[in-house]
Amino acid sequence: MESWDLIIIGAGTAGLAAGIYGARSGLKTLVLEEKMAGGTTLDAPLVENYPGFQNISGVELAQKMAVHCRSTGVAIHEFEKVLSLDLKGEKKIVKTNKTTYQAKAVIIASGSHYSEIGVPGEKGFLGRGVSYCGICDGPLFKGKRVLVVGGGNTALITALYIAGLASEVKVAHRRDAFRAQEALVKALKEKANVEILWNTEVKEIKGEKLVNKVTIFNSRTGETKELPVDGVFVQVGETPNSQLAKEAGVEVDKDGYITIDIRQRTNIAGVYAAGDVTNHPVKQVGTAVGQGITAALEAYGYIRRPYYYKQ
Repeated sequence: MESWDLIIIGAGTAGLAAGIYGARSGLKTLVLEEKMAGGTTLDAPLVENYPGFQNISGVELAQKMAVHCRSTGVAIHEFEKVLSLDLKGEKKIVKTNKTTYQAKAVIIASGSHYSEIGVPGEKGFLGRGVSYCGICDGPLFKGKRVLVVGGGNTALITALYIAGLASEVKVAHRRDAFRAQEALVKALKEKANVEILWNTEVKEIKGEKLVNKVTIFNSRTGETKELPVDGVFVQVGETPNSQLAKEAGVEVDKDGYITIDIRQRTNIAGVYAAGDVTNHPVKQVGTAVGQGITAALEAYGYIRRPYYYKQ
């Protein structure tokens, strides 16, 4: 069984930041990632609110972080999925699809996954007109009609990106105001080929081999109608990847987010959490990085017990 000082689960921005600070603190650090390093930041067409970069693609920002992390001596194992956790003992046991590890401390930075709207046709047309990633699939809809579902930052960023590709973009939001940042709202309203459908819910996604229409319902007027579209981008938020942690005894809130204190500590000694999987109210690249840093420094204190560390 391989032994490490610190194992970080997830190589998104929180996990990569934690890796940098763990290694720089002198900890033998391993990051496990079931996909590619970078997390959901890879899906962002453009990041305009991370200090130091007026604008940078999510892919470039994530890659820079991964390169930086590796340069500190961190081992990043991509495409290695964590299957189970045993966290109660002094030695934390992490079992993956490849092997089993033990560590003195663990940081859970497993992030989240895209939420579904749960309507007929959503799963059936996945990859055939239904998508959860604008930067991944947006180029497939050049000159076509697209519907973006959602009202937060992610939905508006996706709509702005696709507006530069598609012939027309409609944004369906179930309320009468967006919850996104005002700068994004203003930019969206300035797009000539974008129409906002307020108080609107998607009830069904239809088509033959590919999506060709959706059924929408206006909660204010009570009207139901069909809307011709070629693609539907579902951007209604995310669900935390916390199931394995919960099964291992880590406390989560009613929505499944890992409960942390101001020092990123969970209810289990030596186990920390950072990023979108936590109950921190702000889900941004900047806050994820800050949480990752705090978690790594707390893990260092827990392992090495410097004179200033307080339990």
